[in-house]
Amino acid sequence: MLSSITRISVLTWADILAAYAMWMMMTYLTNVWKISFVHAAAIVNFFWGTVLMLPLAIQYIVDTITGNYWMLLLSSFAYSAGLGFLTMSTPPVMSGSMGNCSEYKPECIGEGQKILFYTALGLTAFGMVGHLTSMGAFMAEQMTQARIENISERAFKLFFLSFFGVVLVPITGAIALPYIKPWSIRFGIPAICTVVATLIFLIGSCSYHIGKPLGSPLTTVFRVFVASASKLFYRVPRDFSKLYERNAINNLYVAPHTRGLRCLDKAAILLPDKTIEEQETNRWRLCRVTEVEETKSLLRMIPICLTFIIPGVVSSIGLTYFLEQADHLNRKVGKLSVPLPILLWFYDIAKSQFASIFVTFVNSFGESRNKKYAPAIGIAMSMILAILCCITAGKVETRRLDVIRSHGLTEKPDEKIPMSMFWLLPQFLLLGGFDGVSEISISCFFIDQFPPLMFTYAAHIVIGVFGVGTMGSVLCVYLVGIISERKGQENWFQDTLNKSRLDNYYWVLTALTAANLVVFIVFAVWYAYRDSRLGDLEEPEFEETDEPFDNDPKYCCCC
Repeated sequence: MLSSITRISVLTWADILAAYAMWMMMTYLTNVWKISFVHAAAIVNFFWGTVLMLPLAIQYIVDTITGNYWMLLLSSFAYSAGLGFLTMSTPPVMSGSMGNCSEYKPECIGEGQKILFYTALGLTAFGMVGHLTSMGAFMAEQMTQARIENISERAFKLFFLSFFGVVLVPITGAIALPYIKPWSIRFGIPAICTVVATLIFLIGSCSYHIGKPLGSPLTTVFRVFVASASKLFYRVPRDFSKLYERNAINNLYVAPHTRGLRCLDKAAILLPDKTIEEQETNRWRLCRVTEVEETKSLLRMIPICLTFIIPGVVSSIGLTYFLEQADHLNRKVGKLSVPLPILLWFYDIAKSQFASIFVTFVNSFGESRNKKYAPAIGIAMSMILAILCCITAGKVETRRLDVIRSHGLTEKPDEKIPMSMFWLLPQFLLLGGFDGVSEISISCFFIDQFPPLMFTYAAHIVIGVFGVGTMGSVLCVYLVGIISERKGQENWFQDTLNKSRLDNYYWVLTALTAANLVVFIVFAVWYAYRDSRLGDLEEPEFEETDEPFDNDPKYCCCC
């Protein structure tokens, strides 16, 4: 059983190395394809937006059709094919429009390679989402089975040592990859490791404990809408005790009735012309009051959820515009040339440290009833960090443009700018702090206010809302560009970064985030909070992104 768990752990090779490959996609598109940085950012943001938005739908498929094993297997195959196609789309692997062309130039990239590239993005996105939704849950199934089989403590220690080695391999590879110049090898190493990891996982298929799909709690939400629509012309009784609720059977969880959104109460109306037993046989025509209340609680969270979109837009600039700025700055520290991922390392440190500070803040409430307001306070704090990040980015970009003009580099987009890359460090640190606090506070808010039976979907809704913001950043850039052209002015987004006014865009994001903070405060004050179920939180670990939410609210923020 422990060897099976180790085989599953090997799939982290795909996650870590593929994440690095996609993190460098912005520089690949601008340096090799020579497309505008706005176009490249749109491609990258669509990719990451898809990765963030799909888990909710994939989790529903896992719960109702495939189960964790088959989704993990399908996504691993998709990963292997996606990274393989990505490697094949580079000029040295396949000839472009110039025949036997092996240079990393736009003329060496033909239509076939472009088709392979975009197909690779889709397959890799599905692979990431499949691992995100199923790896943690499938690992938990195997760990549970291992405990049932009374695996010894020593065996568990040996497993964790082997697991540490499994994770150490791709991390070491990710550190080494920046020093490899050819893009075909940069993409090829993750592709090979992913194929090997998939084969290792597949070999152990006979030894896995494979659970069957148990159904999805989201089906309950659909049932409430269908049942209430089917009784559209019936009146809700004034005596709510006459609504259907099986609180005396099987000790089912019972939620108190609320008066809001009364149109949904029609789903629990008992029809007078049929017996209760007859109506209970059709679960799409009759729902419990508790099921109706859980659906109501989801709908009441929508206004606050909408305020998370703008933070998603801000979060997306770290993988696109910040990276593109850094790629054109001086990376040397003395005689040593520092790779771009060093900024990602600082970002991760800031993310972890700020999240730990927030955990300390939440735990300082003790067992106070006011603890239910802590996540909302954290969300507001994260938006303030986002505002500071955009202000810092705007000022640094203004200085970068001044250096460009003073050295006559406006028409020389490929020249290195005599300005240290570490000028961008403050905005990366603030972005990491913003992401760290926002992720943990929004997660705690969802877990604390989410219907108990739907905890497993809270994580996917959190990242899904950020995914909407990531995709929305493409529309935001487009609209800001159009507005900037009014009255004969030049568009802020030109073909090259040196000609663009990215600083003005950062100031627009500052204003939007500040306005969004005001709207969030209004909604947060208006929102009717449930009593907090948060216990003492543990410090989160951000290295593993595939862990699902624990159903125990005490550990809701350890994601």
